[in-house]
Amino acid sequence: MSVELLDATTIVNFVEDEEAFHGSICDHFAHLDTNHDGLLSYAEMLKELKSLRVFETHFGIDVKPEPAEIAQVYNSLFKLFDHDSNGAVDLEEFKAETKRMMLAMANGMGFLPLQMVLEEDSLLKKAVERESNKIAA
Repeated sequence: MSVELLDATTIVNFVEDEEAFHGSICDHFAHLDTNHDGLLSYAEMLKELKSLRVFETHFGIDVKPEPAEIAQVYNSLFKLFDHDSNGAVDLEEFKAETKRMMLAMANGMGFLPLQMVLEEDSLLKKAVERESNKIAA
């Protein structure tokens, strides 16, 4: 993990760079596809869904959700990715939903940069690295 400066433009530019975004999505998808069948099952997606941190505590409020609530939320998130409702997520579904979520995040960030802790293999970290490499060149 590292602390990075991130703004909406960094995310939008990354998503709009088809080559960089597609390559990162393919790498990320391959990492999640542990059985290498070209599809992500619910079990394979669960780590990714948990990385969205929808159950993180905020503002010192420590509320532990019930297991049934957790399962329902993760199941609902999986269904957002599974556009054709066949019980698995293919590369195009993964790419489309990830793009939609990243653009929604950028839209909610506004124009001021935020300091965030990012996981090394995250797509947001790749967006920051892309922007840093562009500035350095």
